[in-house]
Amino acid sequence: MNSKPFTLSTTPPGFADLPPSDMDSRSLIEDFRRYFSRTLGRDEISESSYHAYTAFSMAWRDRMMDRWKKTQAAYDAQDCKRTYYLSLEFLMGRALGNAMLNLEEKSSTADTLKTMGLVLEEIAELEHDAGLGNGGLGRLAACFLDSCATLQLPVTGYGIRYEYGMFRQKIENGYQLEEPDHWLRIGNPWEIERQEHAVRVKFGGYSEFTDEDGHARARWVHSHDVLAVPYDMPIPGYRNGTVNTLRLWKSTATDEFDLEEFNAGSYAEAVGAKNAAEHITMVLYPNDASENGKELRLRQQYFLASASLQDILRHWVKQHGNDFSRFADKHCFQLNDTHPTCAVPELMRLLMDEHGLKWDDAWAITARTVAYTNHTLLPEALEKWPVSMFGRLLPRLLDIIYEINARFLAAVSLRWPGDSERQRRMSIIEEGNDQQVRMAYLAVVASTSVNGVAELHSQLLQQHLFRDFYELWPEKFNNKTNGVTPRRWMASSNPALSALITSAIGPDWITDMPQLRKLAPYAEDTQFRARWRAVKQANKARLSELVQQDCGIIFDINALFDVQVKRIHEYKRQLLNVLHVIHLYDRIKRGQKDGITPRCVLIGGKAAPGYMMAKRIIKLVNAVANVINEDPDTAGLLRLAFLPDYRVTAMEIICPGADLSEQISTAGKEASGTGNMKFMMNGALTIGTLDGANIEIMEEVGRDNFFLFGLNAEQVEAAKCRYDPAAIINQDEDLSRVMHLLECNHFNLFEPGIFDPIIHAICSPHDPWLTAADFRSYVDAQNAVAEAYLNPEHWTRMSILNTAGSGKFSSDRTISDYNRDIWHLPAIAPNGN
Repeated sequence: MNSKPFTLSTTPPGFADLPPSDMDSRSLIEDFRRYFSRTLGRDEISESSYHAYTAFSMAWRDRMMDRWKKTQAAYDAQDCKRTYYLSLEFLMGRALGNAMLNLEEKSSTADTLKTMGLVLEEIAELEHDAGLGNGGLGRLAACFLDSCATLQLPVTGYGIRYEYGMFRQKIENGYQLEEPDHWLRIGNPWEIERQEHAVRVKFGGYSEFTDEDGHARARWVHSHDVLAVPYDMPIPGYRNGTVNTLRLWKSTATDEFDLEEFNAGSYAEAVGAKNAAEHITMVLYPNDASENGKELRLRQQYFLASASLQDILRHWVKQHGNDFSRFADKHCFQLNDTHPTCAVPELMRLLMDEHGLKWDDAWAITARTVAYTNHTLLPEALEKWPVSMFGRLLPRLLDIIYEINARFLAAVSLRWPGDSERQRRMSIIEEGNDQQVRMAYLAVVASTSVNGVAELHSQLLQQHLFRDFYELWPEKFNNKTNGVTPRRWMASSNPALSALITSAIGPDWITDMPQLRKLAPYAEDTQFRARWRAVKQANKARLSELVQQDCGIIFDINALFDVQVKRIHEYKRQLLNVLHVIHLYDRIKRGQKDGITPRCVLIGGKAAPGYMMAKRIIKLVNAVANVINEDPDTAGLLRLAFLPDYRVTAMEIICPGADLSEQISTAGKEASGTGNMKFMMNGALTIGTLDGANIEIMEEVGRDNFFLFGLNAEQVEAAKCRYDPAAIINQDEDLSRVMHLLECNHFNLFEPGIFDPIIHAICSPHDPWLTAADFRSYVDAQNAVAEAYLNPEHWTRMSILNTAGSGKFSSDRTISDYNRDIWHLPAIAPNGN
């Protein structure tokens, strides 16, 4: 990170004439100089550009500080209802560009930096992606916080300050290798430590019951405590003066130190508690293939829930004393998926054991304040914990869960007398040789609201996964289709397209996305289409540079850019994409080049370290890419690249440059998807199944502007009982050829047999993803894509209409729906704004 020297003493032209303001060039330069030379102790010939980034970020953070304090003061002054968004992931992306966009125009900032010999883009590139999330779940949480601040809603995010992110992905010999992502190694200038608000979190020990004035009281005793220390990050709204808070917890040891062990020479044992405590927030999503990994994951989930709830209750008691009569009127706890469900028994514990409430009063508060968002239909993604482990780590919580379950099953029995099978199905405790705590069921039982994240997903929750609960409490269930923030995913990541849109319909669309409908008539304007194409070509050039830099492969910007970037999982069917690429390769090798549209296929995403099939699919992508890219017959017709270390900052380049968005999951498996929305907003066309939010995307843009293929969710379920992939392969000449190339080790001549598990999965009648079943329909849809792309005017018209139809998928709309139906928060402007 070496840099050329820059000048701290340069005074920009007109500097002396600038009016005093915290946002003007004068104060920005002064603050930058102060932080760079005094706080960081650097001079003009510092060899690390990162110090310039740090100083510049601190100067911008200062510009949020007054707004931040005013926002919190306004919330306190009005004693308003608040929502607390609990999530194990927050995939925030870079903060500097977001701050500049939301507070001030970037152009004036860039001009200011130029006077000192600094380039804004180079400074921004030095920021590390915050390693606080993995994929769509964490990115959705980040979008939601942005929208809450933009809508001026009193919402606080609570998460974990992981020392290491998911992992940094490297590709060697086609295989994924995981390296530590120590994103905090050189600090985070955007966070503020709040040591004064640290709390103790209990683990282990046991429950002790006593009788006080005729009432049974419980205490959690002989526990092994850790300290949770909060770090706050500012979340600015879009040019409205509001700055909300994301509070992240770091685990540390308590002040206790075993001096006796140390003096006896047992140094490791003396600091053992410190090391054990810090492990809790060390790594995002530890590999839970082992018992230790599972235990650490449970510790993380409880640590988040307990620290956050203690913090919230502390604030309440400070303002209202120990009177909880209006607590439920002033709070909502939104659980982002099943991971934070420990919040249910922990809230009960705190209210009863720490604040003296009786069970009925504590449950009345809990059942009115907790709301649950489910994000998956996959059974393995629903949290279940062995009762033995849960009781050993969280004994008091298990007591409470048993009581919740007993009272709940009594209600079930009252509704359906004698239906013991239904009671067994609905029990929070799954019976068997190894009893399990079903955390998703606990969340449903305790929540005032249970929502899915796309219309189809919510229907499937009600009809299948939570059917029994829906029959008991239909009023709890609702849908909140996901959305993404247009500030980061259009205004910031695609400034050229944003400027073109603003020139046509004005700037208000950035906070009122339905206004994009006004773009539709411009799809018929020849000159506007030409400008739209020029923007897309420039964005494709940026993406081509990224692919060449990270993959060593040249993408021709005149070719169709066919993109699938997301977590690697069998249900997302990156494998189906590869089979189509092999099909195109086979056509080229057999001389059938006529009618093939030049195509550059980009695949990217991370596989969980313990997910061997997903890692094998990455190897297959790279093996196929090596053969295709080195074959002279494919030159100018077909390229394939796997982008390593897919992340938010990469997506900010990928999204604007994509022509085709691959959303090809097995129908009924994807809850919603948000990548599909980002691509749509930026004018990419979608090829997809009737799954997740794809259905609503097609409804908004029209069937003629969406490339649909494959079985729907009902057909998928019906096909499973009679699925015969061998017959499908034998009857489809193209698929037979593709399978033959895999079976003869054409792409792995020197590693024979490594793709046999993939071949077996495709050919298995028990393949839950039905890859072979959708192959022919997928190829036909891809042929329609290729034909459409050969007509630039027609393709551009569809591209404009996709952007015009994307207004529904703004996270501003999603958050407005949450607030209207669940949270019921007032919009509050800080004083002076």
